[in-house]
Amino acid sequence: MRRLARPLAIVAVVTLAMAVAGCGADADDAGDAGSAGGDADAGQPIVPEGFTVEVVADGLDGPTQLAVLPDGRLAVAQLNGREGAATGQVVALDPDGGAPEVLVEGLVTPTGVAVLDDELWVMERRALSRGPVTGGERAVVLAELPFNGRSEGALTVLDGTLLYDTSGELVGDEVTDGSGVLWSLAPPAPGGAVEPEVVATGFKHAYARTVDGDGTIWQTEVVDGPFDGRQASDELVAVVPGTDGGWPRCIDDRVPVADNGGTDAACATTARPHALFGEGATPTAVAVAPWADGELLVALWNDGVVVRLPRAGGDGPVEAEPFLTGIDHPQDLLVDGDRLLVTDHGGGRVLAVTADRG
Repeated sequence: MRRLARPLAIVAVVTLAMAVAGCGADADDAGDAGSAGGDADAGQPIVPEGFTVEVVADGLDGPTQLAVLPDGRLAVAQLNGREGAATGQVVALDPDGGAPEVLVEGLVTPTGVAVLDDELWVMERRALSRGPVTGGERAVVLAELPFNGRSEGALTVLDGTLLYDTSGELVGDEVTDGSGVLWSLAPPAPGGAVEPEVVATGFKHAYARTVDGDGTIWQTEVVDGPFDGRQASDELVAVVPGTDGGWPRCIDDRVPVADNGGTDAACATTARPHALFGEGATPTAVAVAPWADGELLVALWNDGVVVRLPRAGGDGPVEAEPFLTGIDHPQDLLVDGDRLLVTDHGGGRVLAVTADRG
């Protein structure tokens, strides 16, 4: 991935010591709960000793996902208003500073943006579109996608294809056809048919994902309920193509849901979570740490924290610990060279975290 030539107009630099946990989950879903408008009272970001965090852009309005444009600028999807309103935008931020350039507007809850095949792809509330990276006329690739009533989440580029989620919907105890699925889409040739392929199934809301150096797909899962009268923990899963994530029959660490026909035998065959984050944590992004390829970072939107955890597994889910705190709702994580870019949805900011050189 191409690194931005220079930091965006830096408005604050903070170097601090110990990270402090501040986790308190709400019932909100997947990080698209409204607009902050660039809160002037946004919290002070805190990272552990040995790291530096910078605010590299602010004044945004509900930023969601980031992508690097071919010219080195940063594309930022933002709600620019309330969730569900057709006010969303994708803006370009110049590394040399200056006002953002609006590339796309009139979007409904844009939660995903990616650059693929020299085009700008955008996931809205339930529609996927593509168009020039410079803005202008766009084509809707997929419309009226099945979804959970809120959003489809983020976009991921892998080997010339686009990975996206259709979030899960239940009617009674039956899954709506085509929902709860991770898909792969190769850009169609001009005039060619759009032919998405199923990668894996059984996800309530596979909000975001990344691919590590070994080719493993790491995916966050937002598992709202209730299930047998209780809530479930949100998850991080290593996705093996062709497998079943378990939803809605299995929750947590392969726990069966009797109301949805789950059994111990059936759940034992589903993908086991790499980590559990507790109910309502709302993991909206995952990245491999640019300073340690054996470490994963996950943004927990409702908990207001980015946590870190080992990439290597153990006997059961691994434990996570706080890494970046003091922000409102961290939403996206993007590795840009040796730094980690973070969208602060509630504070209307983009942060950059780097490891200090010793």
